[in-house]
Amino acid sequence: MIASVSGEVIDIALDHAVVECAGVGYRVLATPPTLGRLSRGSHARLLTSMIVREDSMTLYGFTDPEARDLFGLLQTVTGVGPRLAMATLAVLEPDSLRRALAESDAKALTAVPGIGKRVAERLVVELRDKVDAAPVAGGVPGAPSSGTGGQVTEALIGLGFTENAAQQAVAAVLAAQPDADSSTLLRTALAGLGPRR
Repeated sequence: MIASVSGEVIDIALDHAVVECAGVGYRVLATPPTLGRLSRGSHARLLTSMIVREDSMTLYGFTDPEARDLFGLLQTVTGVGPRLAMATLAVLEPDSLRRALAESDAKALTAVPGIGKRVAERLVVELRDKVDAAPVAGGVPGAPSSGTGGQVTEALIGLGFTENAAQQAVAAVLAAQPDADSSTLLRTALAGLGPRR
């Protein structure tokens, strides 16, 4: 497993860079923000994730461990492969991605080409409890929305509301009352949802 590459950048293209290490040029796929930090002829170190298939071995490169970790985490969701994971990181910086997942913001995820409503909702459901939202400048950390918000959403689904309706109701309450505790969040979300449908 190749965990990182370090050497001279000998080529940069739209979706990859070639980094020469000990006389071997490694083609590393990367997002535009990552490629934008590189320049031909300069020395670079990229953390990598190696994906091995029957017919290929592909390196994906990242400038920080958080992005690499999210790349791996995204692929634990059914229907999300390395290309879609890279597209997600190309559109959403790690902090924005963590926040979208933790706050059940499926709409933000649908901004990624290839992610429709169904895949976005699957990403939120499967990953929201595995990430912490980044602290918001001048605000409070987004952790309450990942833990408490996720629990209240599940409670609403258990009461018979659809997953989408429950997520939207919880997100609306959290937007108005970021510090709401679970009982307040549940009560206010229920009031907003009205009778079960």
